[in-house]
Amino acid sequence: MHVSQILKSKAEQAVVTIAPGSTVAAAAELLSSRRIGAVIVSPDGRRVAGILSERDIVRELGRRGPACMSDPVETIMTARIISCRKDEVANDVLQKMTDGRFRHMPVMEGDEMVGLISIGDVVKARLAELAMERDALEGMVKGY
Repeated sequence: MHVSQILKSKAEQAVVTIAPGSTVAAAAELLSSRRIGAVIVSPDGRRVAGILSERDIVRELGRRGPACMSDPVETIMTARIISCRKDEVANDVLQKMTDGRFRHMPVMEGDEMVGLISIGDVVKARLAELAMERDALEGMVKGY
């Protein structure tokens, strides 16, 4: 299955972004209110400056305490982004996420973000693919 198919199957296709200069507290409130695990830091909703996850916030809270909540998101976001393209296959994306130990990945076309997929999206797609393969094999074995 390709990333483009995963994006099409998502209920919510809009990528939640936050502007550079926003506070970590604003990002935490956005993550909480939208019930998501990461937000893209972007000046315009298309270019990716970084990604900030709930893990990043918890890590910084544990290190510095609540003082970090007034910092700009750029101070704790991941700026070195690993992304994928729409034509990549789910297994390759899953491997990138596993190797990098992260759960969210921007989907890029050139320098512009066209979507965001989570490890849950990829696993769900892979499970659906395996179920279809199982059903096809079962049909061949049973003769229907």
